[in-house]
Amino acid sequence: MNSPAQKALEYVPVPAFDDNYIWLVSDLRNAVVVDPGDAAPVEAYLAERGWRLTAILLTHHHNDHVGGVKALLDSRKAEGGVPVYGPAGERIDHLTQRLNGGDAVHIEAPAMDLTVIDVPWHTAGHIAYFQASDPAGTPHLFCGDTLFASGCGRLFEGTAEQMLHSLEALPEATQVHCAHEYTLSNIRFALACDHHNEALERWREDAEALRAEGKPTLPTTIGHEKAVNPFLRTDAPIVRRALSLQFSQPVGDRLTAFTLMSGWKDKFR
Repeated sequence: MNSPAQKALEYVPVPAFDDNYIWLVSDLRNAVVVDPGDAAPVEAYLAERGWRLTAILLTHHHNDHVGGVKALLDSRKAEGGVPVYGPAGERIDHLTQRLNGGDAVHIEAPAMDLTVIDVPWHTAGHIAYFQASDPAGTPHLFCGDTLFASGCGRLFEGTAEQMLHSLEALPEATQVHCAHEYTLSNIRFALACDHHNEALERWREDAEALRAEGKPTLPTTIGHEKAVNPFLRTDAPIVRRALSLQFSQPVGDRLTAFTLMSGWKDKFR
């Protein structure tokens, strides 16, 4: 019989609001929830599966990521509550452990060891959680609104340079558990930047088929994003040419490319 540390883990995207995913990670008995903006779909899924909530992980302060925390805690007062992990640099209620980049998080059940990564882009104190290996040896990243399938989060409080170097060094096999289903709209923009990318064209077909069946396009992987995400392809000559034409200026380095691309994406329709 496997020890708790060897139990397979299930990673579930629970839909919420119009396009959020609230991630649950479970050993089929206990579960951790990431960014529960709404308690109701989490409670419904936990009840359906018979899972016990053991921890809450938060990446940043926006309400669609933290709005369900109080209700989840209130319903578990009789059980003594659950720990709530989140960024030290943001004002978030109910945190029991404030985290900075480089901190380690150990969860007993489901057995998970996580490293905190500072990703101050979408918000100034935004963090991500990196699991270097699940029981099958696969790495996982819970990145909130920093990185999306074929795109990235809006720049509200950080800088392009901070984002540029945050996540690219992770293993290419890393499963990326993004917090929104923005994939199809992101692909439309990606094709404007990178229109001869055959991998991106194939991905558009696959993503459209998934959404037509009501299935999520996530998780993605770091390796896949390096092939189809223009924000991770700012070295590609075709991407730089597209930016240069769009903005009528030379694009000589990655930081300039990333910054221009971010501004273009914010206005793209």
